[in-house]
Amino acid sequence: MSVTGDYHTKNTLETFSFLPAFTQEEVYAQINYMLSQGLTPGIEHELPENAMDHYWTMWKLPFFGETDLNNVVAELESCRSEYPDHNIRLTGYDNYTQSQGVNFVVFKAQGSSSSRAW
Repeated sequence: MSVTGDYHTKNTLETFSFLPAFTQEEVYAQINYMLSQGLTPGIEHELPENAMDHYWTMWKLPFFGETDLNNVVAELESCRSEYPDHNIRLTGYDNYTQSQGVNFVVFKAQGSSSSRAW
């Protein structure tokens, strides 16, 4: 069996990479869902040219016990203002399975294609 097309060559950085970029409201909805499921938010950042072959640097420690959307959004904005040339990803860690439950790019580096501007 053979698969043709660019399926295998497409670089994906996130769980939702097959969808169009989220709006601000959709990002907030995803963060609220993560928090309601008890996932621990963590923020990571990396230069776009290193995003596929480097571990992403963590912004502070994961926010254990965080339940407030506004606190997560404030940290995302702080990371973005500190590293405007980096992609910024939000990860939801599952304490039970000790793994990532979800992750998605919230901001792509300024100047790169389809950078989220909220």
